[in-house]
Amino acid sequence: MKTKINLDSWNRKEHFLFFKQMEEPFYGLTTRVDCTLAYAKAKELGVSFFNFYLFKTLKAVNACEPFRLRIIDNDPWIFERIDASATIMREDQTFGFSLMKYHPDLDTFNTIALQEIKRIQGTSGLLTREFPHENLIHFSSIPWVDFQGLSHARGFSYPDSCPKISYGKMIDENGKKTMAISVHVHHGLVDGIHVGKFLECLQEYLND
Repeated sequence: MKTKINLDSWNRKEHFLFFKQMEEPFYGLTTRVDCTLAYAKAKELGVSFFNFYLFKTLKAVNACEPFRLRIIDNDPWIFERIDASATIMREDQTFGFSLMKYHPDLDTFNTIALQEIKRIQGTSGLLTREFPHENLIHFSSIPWVDFQGLSHARGFSYPDSCPKISYGKMIDENGKKTMAISVHVHHGLVDGIHVGKFLECLQEYLND
């Protein structure tokens, strides 16, 4: 379900209209998250760490209202639920775009994720199914690189407003595990304060 934002009464009207007209309205930043407790919890539960931190990320996305905003036909809308399109690697070192629907229960979400990973690994090509185009985050993991910055391939003519969240290689220093995280968002919908609140929320969920 989605609800159209009343632009005339929205306190972000000017911000939305200002950034929406730009050829590149996205901006991004890179920081680190502490995943020490999250990694231990995933191992304790027998859940793959990738599925675990994807679940925590989606939980934070759905808890942060600006990350549920999308632009449809030039108007802002807010979605009730946001899912993930995550890149899934195959044995031949190609990847496919998945669709993993968010569920607030970890066991249920893990089952959904495992089924979709298995499906992707049994296919070839990039686009292996139909996708909703709005209520998604674009999610990727680059576990081979401890990056300090990240950019994304973008078609500027495509009306995209989905956040893009990527994780890097996990680094262990003196028993503390951290990962780089890159967050790219549409500035007409999400400001720096909102990214900050999202990252605070994410860290709380990773520590929970």
